[in-house]
Amino acid sequence: MRPAPFVFLICLAEALSMTGTMYFPALLPSLQSEWGLTNTEAGWINGIFFAGYAVTSPFLVGLTDRIDARRIYLPSAALAALSLFLFGWMAEGTWTAAGLRLLAGIGLAGTYMPGLRALSDNVAGSKQSRSIVFYTASYGIGTALSVCLAGLLAPLIGWRAGAELLALGPVAALLLFAAAVPPRKPPASDAGLRISALDLKAVLADRGAAGYILGYGAHCWELFGFRSWLVAFLVFSLSLQPDFTPPLSPQNVAMIILLAGVPASILGNEGAMAWGRRRAITLYMIGSGILGCFIGFTAGLNFYLVSALSFLYGMTNLFDSGALTAGLVAESPERQRGLTLAVYSFTGFGMAFLAPLAFGAILDAAGRGVAAWGFAFASLGIVCMSGALWLRIFRPR
Repeated sequence: MRPAPFVFLICLAEALSMTGTMYFPALLPSLQSEWGLTNTEAGWINGIFFAGYAVTSPFLVGLTDRIDARRIYLPSAALAALSLFLFGWMAEGTWTAAGLRLLAGIGLAGTYMPGLRALSDNVAGSKQSRSIVFYTASYGIGTALSVCLAGLLAPLIGWRAGAELLALGPVAALLLFAAAVPPRKPPASDAGLRISALDLKAVLADRGAAGYILGYGAHCWELFGFRSWLVAFLVFSLSLQPDFTPPLSPQNVAMIILLAGVPASILGNEGAMAWGRRRAITLYMIGSGILGCFIGFTAGLNFYLVSALSFLYGMTNLFDSGALTAGLVAESPERQRGLTLAVYSFTGFGMAFLAPLAFGAILDAAGRGVAAWGFAFASLGIVCMSGALWLRIFRPR
């Protein structure tokens, strides 16, 4: 298959596999009310999805150095579909919702980076960097699609039936991936190089890779903390203006914001290729972090202004996404690329687990008012700016 249609199909499969990724965050205000959740409990349900990813990613993604990525991706897509269907069928509160979100995170661990591995194994040369950025951008399309469909289906057929219906997305991804990706035998490791699936030293000994890995951790703290609480933030802001009825629901505003991240990721990588990857990512992280430090304090302003600032923040926190991933792939040797991606994923999604939980805990501790949202968002911005420091220390290419 020619590179262009191959990349398109892999990206489409990635977007479809994620129809359930944002289902709980998109419906957080209504489910929080229905189940009587505190912000901390909601943070756990949000965060444990990423914990499932972080805990299993080193094993699942590291295996792609040894076995065909298809053997990881296909059963993981099936697990993603099953967990979403069961969420609609049996989720009743903190424990059942958290358990099923944990399974969904494991499903993502077996599709996202193994899909990237399959793409990088089949597209080489000058087209690889842009193909990787298109793939990471499809993650943004998947999250926006998830928010949009949740917002549309829940009022029409109920949130339970909506989850069960959206389970067809990962099933479609499974079929597309199976049709598009040819079977492949991974290259044998060098005889003198001993690599185990959890050998962090083999990756972290490469300072360039370590810089991108730590930078990605800071990026994921900001990105997934923001995404997990975005709809709830917009609902809170709107609640402060009871006489105002916006033309779009908070879920639709969030969908637009998430879609804006797609071109932002692509443009950010183009900027990195033109200006130098480390310099560009550093500027992106500092700019996004500064915006994060004050955006929460604007919750009481006009809803249009809050939405516009959220839109801008949704773009700035994705400028560095594709550039970080493309930089890591360029730094890592092919024989241990799966292991490097595994450590990268573990670090990023480990931070993604902690960020929503910390965000919710700050909201509860600070009183849930405008200042509480300001402090919670500031925690995202401060950690994001630390990523620029890691790049300064490790100085990757």
